[in-house]
Amino acid sequence: MQLRSLTAATPFTTKDGSTIRELHHTAAQSLAEASLEAGQGTQRHYHARTEEIYLLTAGGGVLEVDGESREVGAGDAVLIPPGAWHELVAGADGARLLCMCAPPYSHDDTFFD
Repeated sequence: MQLRSLTAATPFTTKDGSTIRELHHTAAQSLAEASLEAGQGTQRHYHARTEEIYLLTAGGGVLEVDGESREVGAGDAVLIPPGAWHELVAGADGARLLCMCAPPYSHDDTFFD
């Protein structure tokens, strides 16, 4: 069994500007917690190969996926297909979310305008 603690994970900044703590990263998938401060947003981007699922665990904000924007909050899960442009802007309480990626997150699979 591979067990990883969120408190022991070293935070780093992804290419889109969010701070993440990666819990698992295998050849097939990755799982990380991402956080944004109040009013902070990711840079609008897409992943050519990676499908993502965001599960908001605290706070919230406005998430745009391929031109459709919605308010999201704790308990919401959003599927982001490969190739879909997306960006999350945190609300007044910031945002904390789990990011599940298959195949796993890679800086090389993150593209901008």
